[in-house]
Amino acid sequence: MKKNLLSSIALATLMTGLSPLAFAQNIAVVNGKAVPQSRAEALSQQIVRSGRQITPEIEKQIKDEVIAREIFIQEAQKQSLDSTEDFKVQMELARQTILIRDLFTNFQKANPVTDEEVKAEYDKFASANSGKEYKARHILVEKEDEARAIIAQLKKGGKFDEIAKKSSKDPGSGAKGGDLDWAPAGNYVAEFSQAMTQLTKGKMTETPVKSQFGYHIIRLDDVRDAQLPALESVKPQVLQQLQQQKLGKYQNELRTKAKVE
Repeated sequence: MKKNLLSSIALATLMTGLSPLAFAQNIAVVNGKAVPQSRAEALSQQIVRSGRQITPEIEKQIKDEVIAREIFIQEAQKQSLDSTEDFKVQMELARQTILIRDLFTNFQKANPVTDEEVKAEYDKFASANSGKEYKARHILVEKEDEARAIIAQLKKGGKFDEIAKKSSKDPGSGAKGGDLDWAPAGNYVAEFSQAMTQLTKGKMTETPVKSQFGYHIIRLDDVRDAQLPALESVKPQVLQQLQQQKLGKYQNELRTKAKVE
């Protein structure tokens, strides 16, 4: 009797000593099955990666979600849904997705884009976009005769912006009085660009300019040196672009080396 009492006390002491560890490892026990804390931690990491903070309220929501999933999983297993062919195919696709994601994540960690690469890409962009920017207006119509009539009307004192709002077929600029805002000449089709760059400030084309879109009457309002964004303001976009380029090159290399029959 004494021996049994001592054994009971020892067992109770042992269980008391293990309880904190068990609770640390498991978030709950559902129908006798322990639900590991790691599931809640995995969901928490997904939320953090999305930019949200883990508040006490969200912690409770995560716990409730993990427990609910376990309840539903147990019922699905009771119905043997985890042994169907469709389930096996879906699990394989999910496994592939996770592995591929981790493969690409590891590659990007091992091959980060450097500040020097970002600066070089920005310099290339700046070089390609340096020069002049033009602030122009235009009126776009379908027929040459219509364009000539508008030019005659403008020469008689007609207001460019009013005629553009009324007659221009360009839905983007027409409503704004033909205003195309600031842009480099390379943004326009060749015929338009060539005619615009030959104008002096405040002048318009004397004859209609034909392009694939129709006939243009162009007026040049101003010219300035190209205004480029500072490196720091576009660095995130440049960084992302270079990361995608590196990853794309890595993917192509893997495809090239693979033996596909």
